[in-house]
Amino acid sequence: METDRKVLAGHVAPFAVWVGVILLLQALESASLCPRLLIPWSYAVKSVACAGLFLWFRPWSVYVPLAMRHLPLATGLGVAMAVVWILPETPWAGRVAPGLQDFYNRWLIMMPGTLPDYFDADFFPALPPGHRSLAYSPEEAGWPLTLLKLAGSACVIAVIEEFFFRGFFYRWLRKGAFWTVPLTTFDTQAFWTVVAVFGLEHDRWFAGMVAGVVYGWLTVRTGDIWAAAIAHGVTNFLLGVYVILSRQYGFW
Repeated sequence: METDRKVLAGHVAPFAVWVGVILLLQALESASLCPRLLIPWSYAVKSVACAGLFLWFRPWSVYVPLAMRHLPLATGLGVAMAVVWILPETPWAGRVAPGLQDFYNRWLIMMPGTLPDYFDADFFPALPPGHRSLAYSPEEAGWPLTLLKLAGSACVIAVIEEFFFRGFFYRWLRKGAFWTVPLTTFDTQAFWTVVAVFGLEHDRWFAGMVAGVVYGWLTVRTGDIWAAAIAHGVTNFLLGVYVILSRQYGFW
């Protein structure tokens, strides 16, 4: 029973803490009690804390190690998802297909018909001065905190999300002792429920759902939770590198 609780905690606790910090930060911002420097510092602290929880509970102990034969597929799908995430919002896409980009921006990012708060026509594609996401830029946060944001995105949240969504949630929807359900077991209702929740967890819900389909398919196809975690990590790493190089901090 203790082992069962530890396995459950290892899949759920790191993700719950991550989301809890986000909600706390949002509450502080709503009450105008959030110093700007707290934004990048909170990300750094929660990355370290959630990584520590993950390492402490060792949820990977109930899985087989990463199969190296899955690495090329996982990497390739991770790159493809980074393109899906980035391409529709690039200035190039706006020049080639302005109408399609406008539709994407208005209907497939936030709630339908609502533009994100950084779509200020006077500044876009640059962010309006003082936008919260600029707090992650090296000019404001310093390079150590910017790089910690990149590392946390690629190496921490990508992994704990996969263990939560594909390792726990998908199988929990099918059976209480979730770790006894093979990862290769496909259930239509559970699969699409997880895709929907995963997509809505992200501000770019459409791209999130596409990624949810791909990471979920990869998990069921290979039975390898680490393959999905690596694909997700590659996506987040490439997105982060793009953000830093292009200064498109609206993605962060």
